[in-house]
Amino acid sequence: MGPQFPISRIMHSGMLLQCAPDTTIAQAAARMADQAVSSILVVEGGRVAGIWTEHDALAVDFSDSAILQQPVASVMSAPVATLPHSMEIGAAAVEFREQGRRHFLVVDDEDCPIGILSQTDMALNQGLEPYLRLREVKAVIPRPAVVVDGTMPVSAVARQMHSQHTDAVVVKCDKGLGILTERDIVRFIARHVGNSPASQLATQPLLSVHETEPLIHARDLLLEKHIRHLAVTGSNGDVIGLIGYHDMLSGAERMYLEDLRTALEQRDQALARSRRTLQLAERVIESSFEGIMVTDANVTIEFVNPAFTQLTGYSPEEVIGKTPEILSSGRHDADFYQRMWHSLTTDGYWRGEIWNRRKTGELYLELLTITAITNDDGETTHYAGLFTDITQHRRNEEQIRQLAYYDALTGVPNRRLLEDRLEHAIRHAHRKEMLLAVMFMDLDHFKQVNDTLGHATGDELLLQFTHRVQGCLREDDTLARLGGDEFIVLLPEMNHVDDVHHVARRLLGIASQPYHVGGEQVTVGASIGVSLYPEDGTSANELMQAADIAMYRAKREGRNLYCLFHPEPAVTA
Repeated sequence: MGPQFPISRIMHSGMLLQCAPDTTIAQAAARMADQAVSSILVVEGGRVAGIWTEHDALAVDFSDSAILQQPVASVMSAPVATLPHSMEIGAAAVEFREQGRRHFLVVDDEDCPIGILSQTDMALNQGLEPYLRLREVKAVIPRPAVVVDGTMPVSAVARQMHSQHTDAVVVKCDKGLGILTERDIVRFIARHVGNSPASQLATQPLLSVHETEPLIHARDLLLEKHIRHLAVTGSNGDVIGLIGYHDMLSGAERMYLEDLRTALEQRDQALARSRRTLQLAERVIESSFEGIMVTDANVTIEFVNPAFTQLTGYSPEEVIGKTPEILSSGRHDADFYQRMWHSLTTDGYWRGEIWNRRKTGELYLELLTITAITNDDGETTHYAGLFTDITQHRRNEEQIRQLAYYDALTGVPNRRLLEDRLEHAIRHAHRKEMLLAVMFMDLDHFKQVNDTLGHATGDELLLQFTHRVQGCLREDDTLARLGGDEFIVLLPEMNHVDDVHHVARRLLGIASQPYHVGGEQVTVGASIGVSLYPEDGTSANELMQAADIAMYRAKREGRNLYCLFHPEPAVTA
């Protein structure tokens, strides 16, 4: 039931609440109330002599306030029950149940106290969620609720709680029901308020949960309200019981034993099926399309399946007894393998893409998953690797990406990729308060080339033009083709507008140089429209529209020149 880890992980540690044997009962109660703890250790001469708990407080006859001035040693529980810090939480649960205790002192290997373990700690850390979600509240009600009249003196209520072995009672108050708990009794002792009626000490209103609610709801309500008890109501709304963490723990243990009994009954059937399952697993491995390789803890290959041979070209006889280094491509450095082993060591698995080499020497890209196989003690005994060849898949992805973001003829970015880069460049220019330029380029008389010399010649001209433009741009500049003979040049991080003029003149110059295509010498020019950020627009759409307008102005004013979006005289090459 739940995770099996040592109780040292869930105990209350640090500075344990302590007092001397001659500390009065009232003083001990006050310290417990201030610290909101359920127990205090009584220490004499550096040795734990006893423990006084909230439950012990019920046995104190404090109707006479003078009794509260007696030493706590007279009412403490001794000797103190202890548990070793290394005990697993499941074994501790058995001790709580068999000894009927609510607290244990946790000691180290030298029998020195290092913490306190309570039933509440167990209930909150036993991993009970699966049981609490499936069971209803009524399954763990220990007994009908003890209900007392609010006029009853607190001392009498405490005696009744002690005699009936209950840690809380329902109190009938003038304005409804309340609850009185062991912790309330301790606070009562600490305040020396005399033998007051129970209604003055009871907590109101009484928080409740319906008997058909799942236990997980009750547990969450206890945590949310920072309380340890809830009333349980029946179908008619009457209180039929009280539940707390202790009841959930005990109920869950019963449920666990029932599940364990069922599991033992199913074990024989599972063992009978195991041989058939093993045979099926072997057939699955043999027929798997994924390559499978198993090594020992020293990474020596012990097993490979047929798919391994098909993918790598190596037969089992050629690799068993060797290490996976036989497949190494040489493409990955030492840091790559260090990261791989770090993941295997810390997480128990590694998954990623890796280049390996077939027996023929051919490189291939594989998607590889390596899992560390451990024994019952958590020690790694084997490593299992499963891989598939994704070389062609990656090629297909690259081809799809190329088609989606790049022009099919020239290989430069298309409109979609251009817009992404332009949006990024605008954000960058805004942060750095720098100039950004967009140039809309259109080849003059390109249609005439297509009509007279053919589209193949036109395509060759576009390729030569693209190569020329790329040759005079910076590394961070972008040349994109919108379609036909329309191109965009993106110039980020320009220092001055004069730099933009310089680039535009260079582009006009290279565009007008003769092209040698299809055995012909062809001369065309270019018309360029320029827009600037932020003067001409603050979005990609605004800048491209402004550059387009400026380009058409250049065409109207004679072609083979460039125009800025602002109404300025056209500038020739």
